[in-house]
Amino acid sequence: MMNAKTDETIVRLEDVHLSFGQTEVLKGIDLTVNKGNAVSIIGPSGSGKSTILRCINALVAPQRGRITVDGTRVDQLAKESERIALRKRIGIVFQQYNLFPHLSVLDNIVLAPTRILGVERREAEKLARELLDKVRLSEKAGAYPGQLSGGQQQRVAIARALAMKPELVLFDEVTSALDPETVGEVLWVIRDLIRDGMTSILVTHEMRFAEEISDIVVFTENGRIVDQGSPEQIFHTFDNPRIRQFVGGLAGGRGPVREGI
Repeated sequence: MMNAKTDETIVRLEDVHLSFGQTEVLKGIDLTVNKGNAVSIIGPSGSGKSTILRCINALVAPQRGRITVDGTRVDQLAKESERIALRKRIGIVFQQYNLFPHLSVLDNIVLAPTRILGVERREAEKLARELLDKVRLSEKAGAYPGQLSGGQQQRVAIARALAMKPELVLFDEVTSALDPETVGEVLWVIRDLIRDGMTSILVTHEMRFAEEISDIVVFTENGRIVDQGSPEQIFHTFDNPRIRQFVGGLAGGRGPVREGI
């Protein structure tokens, strides 16, 4: 599940184009992610950020271009069974938690490994409890989603994604539906996972967080990647007026994430 940073590519998008009807959403996306790296995708709403993640996970299919995930040509997957096999290797955490309300926290995490991977219940529970400890919710194993705050539910959703032992985890604006007071607890968990070497791609509006944890920051607008580089380059060095305007407009979200939040 965790990887040391390497030069080995795990995700590559080449000239990816996608339209919904007459609306062009992606207009030639090129992106490379190496194992062990954290890549943050930033940019205004409607710029194609979340669609990039959905293409990587085969939730939508581009009309043109190549998408490769650890040797698998995602754009050529024709059968649903092939797409399901891909998704076993890629975790994704959405803005909405999508937990089963009638299942306990523990059962929400155990369900996919036992049903999809065929893991024995005892082994799945052991891993689930380890993951709950990692996301700082070990005391909530028997609770139900309705008894948790939004931030706690999102942390359970992260643990559920990790329970499949994915090679890559995608985070799609996971804090945008949260109360401001609970955003920090979710970012803290993600930061710890990235520091452990988890390969991840994050779509986020949390500029300070993207600057702190990313190896690469990608700025998108109007379905294109306008620029990409290190956090230092994107936030401080590159003289791109559009990026300067965007980042400056979100300056309240800048600065390092504080220890202990």
